[in-house]
Amino acid sequence: GDNSAQQAALTPQEERRMADEYGPQMEKEYPPLRDQYSQTYIKELGDKIVRANNLGGKPYDYRFTLVDAKMVNAFALPAGAIYVTKPLLLMAENEAELAGVIGHEIGHVKSRHTAERMYKEKNEKTKSILLGLGGALLGGAAGIGLAKAICKKEDKECLKRIALYGAAAGAAGGLLIQKFAFMAHSREDEMEADRIGFRTSVAAGYHPTYVGKFYEKLLAMEQQYQKKQDKFTATFTDAMSTHPPSIQRVNQMKELASQVRDEGDISSADFNKIKQRLS
Repeated sequence: GDNSAQQAALTPQEERRMADEYGPQMEKEYPPLRDQYSQTYIKELGDKIVRANNLGGKPYDYRFTLVDAKMVNAFALPAGAIYVTKPLLLMAENEAELAGVIGHEIGHVKSRHTAERMYKEKNEKTKSILLGLGGALLGGAAGIGLAKAICKKEDKECLKRIALYGAAAGAAGGLLIQKFAFMAHSREDEMEADRIGFRTSVAAGYHPTYVGKFYEKLLAMEQQYQKKQDKFTATFTDAMSTHPPSIQRVNQMKELASQVRDEGDISSADFNKIKQRLS
């Protein structure tokens, strides 16, 4: 995350212009949730992580938006525009877990992964509006469809669980890639963003064990996919091929947690209130 010896196709100023250009297009696809209370919450949570790590204006001014979408996801435009979907917030079991997700997206921005990727792919011509995304943490939107493919019709608990977590399994941004054909981040970038997400969240006072719990959900879903060999789930497996297997992400989080004091905040009354409000 220190960006040493980095080769990038864009300056920070160009990244800002890119975010300004693509931001309105992004918000047409993923409109901000019309609930000011919830927007204030996600902004204050993101700002807390930024302040704790002294990231503001160095060189980006971060901003955080809760978006109204059906899929479980989080993603970032260059220069600090970070988006979290409503279903992702509802899937998080506590605020530390949500902070880890937001920290991961901050990691992509801080490391300038989009600028790096554009440097590497500068000879590729694409008009995808999501080319500039700082990396979707999660997969696409087919939670309910996945539930029907995996679960028996009468297994209500399975249907409920997979519908909720199904979209989380495609760690490469499965349906986003299919829909917009943007370039996924490398395994190295994703692992780096995970490390930065862990460190920034812990620095903001969150419990190291719970910050990484989200990756255990990804691993559970990945294992479920591996048990179900069919054309539908194969599309998600293919989408995940450019990202680190979830077991690597889980193990990395556990290793990082073992290196710091086992203490910190797990959740908050505000988080619980937001979940009840949005549910």
